[in-house]
Amino acid sequence: MHDRAPSPDIALDLLKALIRCRSVTPEMDGVLDVMEGALKPLGFETQRLKFDGDGSYPVDNLFATIGSEGPHLLFVGHTDVVPAGDPAAWTYPPFEPTEAGGRLYGRGAADMKSGIAAFVAAAADILGGDFARGKMSLLITNDEEADSVNGTDKVLQWAAAQGHHFDFAIVGEPSSVERVGDSIKIGRRGSLSGVITVTGVQGHAAYPERANNPIPVAAAVVMALKDNVTLDTGNAHFPPSNLEVTSIDVGNEAFNVIPGEVRLKFNVRFNDTWTPETLADWISQRIATVDARGTAIALSLPKRPSLVFVSPTDGTVALLAQVIEAQTGRAPKFSTGGGTSDARFIAPYCPVAEIGLVGTTIHKVDENIPLAELTALTDLYRAFMTAFFRA
Repeated sequence: MHDRAPSPDIALDLLKALIRCRSVTPEMDGVLDVMEGALKPLGFETQRLKFDGDGSYPVDNLFATIGSEGPHLLFVGHTDVVPAGDPAAWTYPPFEPTEAGGRLYGRGAADMKSGIAAFVAAAADILGGDFARGKMSLLITNDEEADSVNGTDKVLQWAAAQGHHFDFAIVGEPSSVERVGDSIKIGRRGSLSGVITVTGVQGHAAYPERANNPIPVAAAVVMALKDNVTLDTGNAHFPPSNLEVTSIDVGNEAFNVIPGEVRLKFNVRFNDTWTPETLADWISQRIATVDARGTAIALSLPKRPSLVFVSPTDGTVALLAQVIEAQTGRAPKFSTGGGTSDARFIAPYCPVAEIGLVGTTIHKVDENIPLAELTALTDLYRAFMTAFFRA
């Protein structure tokens, strides 16, 4: 479906080109131009989609597709990266891809420009041979590492409105633990963040009778949420849900002032026993057990929650596992661990699995990958595509 043979170095060449782009969220620095330059010669039709609003910054995204009939495979990835920090702390400049000791160094090498490069290289091979029937799409966003508001979620809404139906999706996040393909993420816990504000009366520490200190009440709220409290015991796919208080702040630098307000921040990582609504009800009930002592206690949930999901382990997930075992000689483990990813936006549209490189160096100084793992991931993607479109 294209007029040139795929380069054996296409994954490495593309990965280097992507790393050279300083695409720290939401800045692009030409990164989507690089993607279009790699996809268009293969025959992909590409569309640039820009979304903004909903309290977040504008984001550029790319949707590319090829084929028209048969099973539809979607690949989802992000080109944005976290800041590199102090460049002097790096052995090699973070945005100058450098090969050394059989590894490639650069910001985004592991998370997750490598997954994108491997998929494009595998697609180039498939389009040159085994892609007789089917449809393939790539959804590439430049907003995964930060707000995740105007990226994958909105592109998927747009794609659905355009009539696109996906049969299976791969997210190229670094999901492997020790070697490529040893773990497939088939689900993710949900995430709910909130703020509990306890408002009392500010006053002089020498005259407590003229004030109402909210700190003891705030401490009681923490105990009500955490002390000998079990949200659930987990299930076959997920560990127990967990609430963590992540901040207690009174905004008070003085020693002799009783504060007027305490703000508690918390985060809950929850399994499919819960929904954001049932969790909010549970938290409100726990707060209601606390003696407010004349203060006012208010709960707010300012951030959009991330929903829990799990893909069925039969069907295409089982096919993916079979391909990995055939490629590596080991059956992969199914995992739902870790934080959130854009897979949560895909789950309402089709089954989704995350499969990528080992994530040992993600977000670190001297982020790097073994070059052999990039080749292994490309081979794995190619083998899966072949099986998927033949099934």
